[in-house]
Order: sequence, then structure tokens, then C-alpha cells
Amino acid sequence: MRFEHFALNVPDAPAQADWYVRHLGFRVARRLEVPPFTHFLADDGGRVIMELYTNPAAPVPDHARNHPLVFHVAVVAADARAERARLETAGATLFKEDPQPDGSLLIMLRDPWGVALQLCQRARPFGPV
Repeated sequence: MRFEHFALNVPDAPAQADWYVRHLGFRVARRLEVPPFTHFLADDGGRVIMELYTNPAAPVPDHARNHPLVFHVAVVAADARAERARLETAGATLFKEDPQPDGSLLIMLRDPWGVALQLCQRARPFGPV
């Protein structure tokens, strides 16, 4: 099997999708302009798809209250500290900066809607899968 996508019910899918496109370089692979405003976002390689929607059929989780270890979106960052500063200017907030023993740097932020977003500057990046 191959991974297709993961999905999040969020309070304002169009605005959040736009933020991820503008600030993380994701692209809209597919969207629905009427409720539930589903947006499928692809990373820059098209390898991973994140679905954002605002569907009242289920409660929108309080992402800001959940610990980032419960769920987070992790992205590769060549310079995690520079990306942190750029994303904080765009409305993200710092949760924790976590240098690793192997020389990696993991920075956990929250996007403007409270979803945990991890910047991964790995000493040994994951190879192709």
C-alpha cells in the first residue's frame, strides 16, 4: 500500500490552507469551494497530501489544547531557526526548541489555528522511500 493523505477537521479550512500554501510552499492539489471546504495540500515533492476541511458533522478538535506529541505536522527545514523566525512573523507561535544528541534540531510551533507544526533539521535526513 501507498500513503494517500491524512485529514484534519479545522475551524477555517480555506484560510488555513492558504497559510500553508503561502508560508510552507504547499500547493493545492484539489479543493472544494463549498462546505466542507475540503482542501488537499501537497508538499513540494507531491509525496505527502494533507487534507483540511471544516465539517460540522464532527467536532473540530481544540488543536491548541492538545499536546504536540498527540499530533503534529512535521516538515523538513534546512535552517530550522531561520524558518522559525519567518513563520513566527507569519503568525506561528513557538512551543519548544529541541536540539537532539545526534545534531538534529526539532522546533515545535503552532500554526495560527493551534495545529502543532514541527520543523525538522535532521543531521541525517530520511532518504527516499
